[in-house]
Amino acid sequence: MTEPGNKLVIVTPVYEDRLASSQLFRELAAQFDGRVYIVAVEDGSVREPLEPGAIGSAGLSGVIIRLRRNVGHQRAIAVGVSYAARHLRDSTVVVMDCDGEDLPSTIPSLLSRLTSENVDCVAAQRKSRVETLRFRAFYLVYKWLFKMLSGRRIDFGNFMALKPTAIKRLAAMQELWLHVASCMIVSRLRLDTCALDRGPRYAGQSKMNFVGLALHGFKALMVCAEDVLVRVGTACALMAALSLFAGIGATTLKLIGFATPGWFSVALGILLLVFLQTGTLTLMTLMLTGVVRGGLVPAIAFEDFIDECIYEAPGKI
Repeated sequence: MTEPGNKLVIVTPVYEDRLASSQLFRELAAQFDGRVYIVAVEDGSVREPLEPGAIGSAGLSGVIIRLRRNVGHQRAIAVGVSYAARHLRDSTVVVMDCDGEDLPSTIPSLLSRLTSENVDCVAAQRKSRVETLRFRAFYLVYKWLFKMLSGRRIDFGNFMALKPTAIKRLAAMQELWLHVASCMIVSRLRLDTCALDRGPRYAGQSKMNFVGLALHGFKALMVCAEDVLVRVGTACALMAALSLFAGIGATTLKLIGFATPGWFSVALGILLLVFLQTGTLTLMTLMLTGVVRGGLVPAIAFEDFIDECIYEAPGKI
């Protein structure tokens, strides 16, 4: 393999984006004068697979990691990060998409904040976007739900710069295979953010649809499953307690003669149903919290997903 030396390592997943990724490699070569090492994770593309020589022809060195099948955007990043932790130790790593929305010209802004001794990772916040109004609306709803259910704030994506210590920790976390940004939140690494513009795609169309975005959001909550279950259980317990007190109040009104005919039975029946349902949900969430907290997550060997690694050097075609 080609050793990166003190070069900056770029981890990028590639799925059916041959033209866009080639443009990214050329811009990275121009931005950093070839002083970067590319880890391109070819995520099982069929129509436009990343061809050998794509990195070398751009004047860069790196490796194309071909996966046995399509594993999805987040798992492809996890494979790249795990590879960097195993083979490219003591290297600063930047995780970015290959479609051009993460601009190579903004990488120095991330790296400048990473020099602080109190920072392990710097993630990009979007101060300008090119998405549709519908996407922005759903994104705001997603951030609000995440904050309400987990008690944590998520306002960044996968575009981030990581110190070697951060790479080692993330590679050891199974949550990385579900959701990269959410894993960063629960990792307890010292995180800083940097407001950056989002660029337009180099070529092609986004592969993400509404169902994919919704699933992506649910996976973020799965990483914070303990917090979500505790909050849901607390809310259910509160509702059960309120329904119990309301039932006692309704019974008191009935006994002192302030209840109209038929009102007491309807009110008590509804309150009883609310109590039983919320009480059951409380018990279920407590049980699930114990399962999540005590369950053992099997280790994922990233090598099992790899079909082959193609190492490239500048000028290799």
